[in-house]
Amino acid sequence: MNQLEKLIKPNILALQPYTSAREEYQGTEGVFLDANENPYDLKYNRYPDPYQRELKSKIAEWRSVKLDNIFLGNGSDEVIDLLIRAICENGKDRILSLDPSYGMYKVSAAVNNIPIDLVPLDSDMNINEDDFFSILNESHKLIFICSPNNPNGGVIPAKIIEKLLNSTDNLVVVDEAYIDFSDSDSWCNRLSEFDNLVVLQTFSKSLGAAGIRIGMGFMNQYLVEILNKIKPPYNISVPNQEAALDRLNELERINKLVGDIKKSITILKKDLNELSSVDFIFPSSANFLLVKFHDYKKVFSTLIDHKIIVRDRSSITNCEGCLRISIGTETENLKLIEVLKSIK
Repeated sequence: MNQLEKLIKPNILALQPYTSAREEYQGTEGVFLDANENPYDLKYNRYPDPYQRELKSKIAEWRSVKLDNIFLGNGSDEVIDLLIRAICENGKDRILSLDPSYGMYKVSAAVNNIPIDLVPLDSDMNINEDDFFSILNESHKLIFICSPNNPNGGVIPAKIIEKLLNSTDNLVVVDEAYIDFSDSDSWCNRLSEFDNLVVLQTFSKSLGAAGIRIGMGFMNQYLVEILNKIKPPYNISVPNQEAALDRLNELERINKLVGDIKKSITILKKDLNELSSVDFIFPSSANFLLVKFHDYKKVFSTLIDHKIIVRDRSSITNCEGCLRISIGTETENLKLIEVLKSIK
C-alpha cells in the first residue's frame, strides 16, 4: 500500500469520480458532439481542459517541478478545502496550525467540521519549537505552516519544517503565497525528499493576478490524483487559464516589479520608523508590513478619511494595536507617509 493511501478517507478511496467529456478525448480539433455545448463559435462555448495541461506545463518549466506534481485550484483556498475533504474524518482527525496565521485554515476546518489546534506564536511572532512539537500528535492529519506568515511576514525556520516533515507521516502543507518576496528557498525544491510535503503558491501575489483566482499545489503525484477525483470537473475557466498563460509569458517584467516592491518595502519601513506614531514594525519577508501604532484607531480612521485602505489586525493574537500595510506603488507609499505625518 502507498504510504499516502493510509491518509485518505475510505469514502474518497472508493469514490468513482465524475468523468467529463474532455477526459475521454483530449484533442483540440474535431467535430465535438459529446458535451451538449452550444456548437457555434461564441468564444467560450467549449468546456476548458479539466486538467489544465498547457498551463501546468508552463508552471512546471517555471518552478522546475514535474507536471504530474502540480494541482491547480480556484485559488489556494480550493486546494486547502480539498485537502481537508480528502483526508480529515469528522470525529476522528484534527488539523494543526499557528496563531496568528492565514485565516482560511480555520474557516475551512470549521466548514468541514474538523477541529483545529492553533499553536500561539510568541510576542515577537516567532514559533516556539518546544510548544509546537509537544502539541503535535498522530491525530493531526494536516499541518498548515504559512511561510512567510500572514499577517506578520515572518519566515518559519527551515530546520523546524524539516524536523516536522521527519516527525510525522501526516501531511505538512507549507503555504508559500509570498515566497517570491522572500530570500528563502522554496520547499518545491525538496518535493522529491518528502512524500508528505505539500507546497501552496498562488497567482495572486507576486504574479499580480489575484483576479483570475488560480492557486497552485505542488505535491506527490498520488495526492494530485486524489484531488483530481474530488474537484469540480472544470474548476478553472478558459479565460482564467488563458490569463495565467499570458502572465507566465511576461515573467521578466514580473520579476522586475517584484524587485521594485522589495526595494519599496525597505524605503517604507525606514519612513515609518521615523514617525512618532509608530511603536514597532515586525520583520517581514512578504509584500506587507505589520505595524503597531500608539493610537491605531485614530490612524486607521484618518487613513480611511483619505481613502487609504489598510487592514486592521488588532483583534487577532499578538496584533493588539496593529495595522497591516500592503506595499503600494511609489506614489501610493508617499501618499500614505504624507497622511501619517499629518496625524498628531
